[in-house]
Amino acid sequence: MNDLNDDQLRDMLQRLRRFALWLTREASSADDLVQATVERALSRRAQQQSDDSLRAWLFSILYRLFLDGKRRERRHARWLSWFRHDEPLGSNTEDIVLAESGLAAFARLSAEQRALLLLVSVEGLSYKDAALALDVPMGTVMSRLSRARAALRELAEGSAAPAALRRLK
Repeated sequence: MNDLNDDQLRDMLQRLRRFALWLTREASSADDLVQATVERALSRRAQQQSDDSLRAWLFSILYRLFLDGKRRERRHARWLSWFRHDEPLGSNTEDIVLAESGLAAFARLSAEQRALLLLVSVEGLSYKDAALALDVPMGTVMSRLSRARAALRELAEGSAAPAALRRLK
């Protein structure tokens, strides 16, 4: 990739960190993931196609590094499980409670759903660029995005009663 320069990478750092933070849910892990992403991008400049979006390429690298890390983590889950703990967040106003419940619902989505929603809804990638970043067909992005939005809505609003089946004549 001949046109990658320091200014372009600096412009992308905040977006990459935000994406990594939502995936990892830890600031230090997110920083490590962004650093690994930039390192890989710089070391593999030639692999980036000139017609591909730089944002999609960088998000793709970050997402694949995240998935690789998750696979390694699962292999060692027995040893790491006792290190994990969750601390509830306190709040005083109704708006904060609603915002936190929405974020908690988002956090309960699968990593794939969070990644897709972040890339399209927050980062503003087109379906085509998101498909490039996640290495899936554009139609798959569209259907998964629809399911992710429905799952988020269901988690945020509470589980809706299943729709009654109707008999068609």
